[in-house]
Amino acid sequence: MEKVKVGIIGTGFIGPTHIEAIRRLGFVEVVGLAESSQAAAEKKAAELGIPKAYGDYRDMLRDSEIQVVHNCTPNHLHFAINKEIILAGKHVLSEKPLAMSSEESAELLALAKEHKVVHGVNFNYRQFPIVKQLATMIKHGELGKVNLVHGSYLQDWLLFETDFNWRLAPGVGGKSRAVADIGSHWCDTVQYVTGKRIVEVFADLATVIPVRKKSTSNVATFGTQKAQEETYEDVPITTEDYASVLVRFEDGTRGVFTVSQVSAGRKNRLSFEINGSQHSAYWNQEEPEKLWIGYRDKANEVLLADPALFSQEARSAIHHPGGHNEGWPDALKNGMLNFYTFIREGKDPLHDQTNFATFEDGHISMCITDAILESHQQQKWVKVQVGQEALS
Repeated sequence: MEKVKVGIIGTGFIGPTHIEAIRRLGFVEVVGLAESSQAAAEKKAAELGIPKAYGDYRDMLRDSEIQVVHNCTPNHLHFAINKEIILAGKHVLSEKPLAMSSEESAELLALAKEHKVVHGVNFNYRQFPIVKQLATMIKHGELGKVNLVHGSYLQDWLLFETDFNWRLAPGVGGKSRAVADIGSHWCDTVQYVTGKRIVEVFADLATVIPVRKKSTSNVATFGTQKAQEETYEDVPITTEDYASVLVRFEDGTRGVFTVSQVSAGRKNRLSFEINGSQHSAYWNQEEPEKLWIGYRDKANEVLLADPALFSQEARSAIHHPGGHNEGWPDALKNGMLNFYTFIREGKDPLHDQTNFATFEDGHISMCITDAILESHQQQKWVKVQVGQEALS
């Protein structure tokens, strides 16, 4: 069988990670790469061993060989490029956020359904093997009735006033930052694990560093710089460094989460705890192979990721024996494997069940973010308005 042919738009931090994950599949081939100029595209294509380079992504969309396009561009470009990918008749895998507003994401979801393209959003934390295992445990009632969900997503890469990135500019990153960037991952992961949607929020947001010093030279996302060699300009910041959000789920379950990009020592710490009527469970992405299980009447335990100990439903998500820890790149690969297997098997995106996040999940995420921003502004509970016409 011929390989599925893929094009990538954008090669900052995330684009090359998509490429690496795709190449691990074996039956998918990245044949094209688009950047902001022909010179930049050719340079990156040569570095990554990709045969076709495009200085304009629209030329890639006209390439009949390419069947699927990954949108790995900055946030403000997601809506327009995703729309053009769909209209070109290509399957699409987009980075999050899906768009800059829930109105835009609703339009993209409707277009994707109309044109019957396979559509995915890179919510990869739901693809960790032990997260899949926990989801099946909750589905089968092993924790009892879920009562409480709480946790956080903490990072430190914007801790200093000299830390700067395009995500800090609302015109490029969007009107929300910490919530849209990492809070969206937390919400998607816990909704996937519990099988319950967040329907109402009460939010408190804060900009911890109101003025940042932007280097006059470019620094890559998660990059480093030598302060003594840099010159800076002061830039007022309006997007949030921190947020805490009370949430209510559709069945009345309560929850709360905190997100921060200014928490020293926390590199990429997405964590959550589920408190059920019988047992509890806790997971931390920085130790992804461990699931803590809490009991009232006996010693607590830690389940280590091991296919021999997993449920049948979760076993396909783990690829190595116990003790051979699988982490972030492996979860990303799992997402790619599920997305491209769906395409290779010719499944119908309108009717067949997916085992990856879709534009529907991306739209729900945008609606939650919009509700959080409105809640903070009005200082009250706000319902998440998804729109039934958008959901399958």
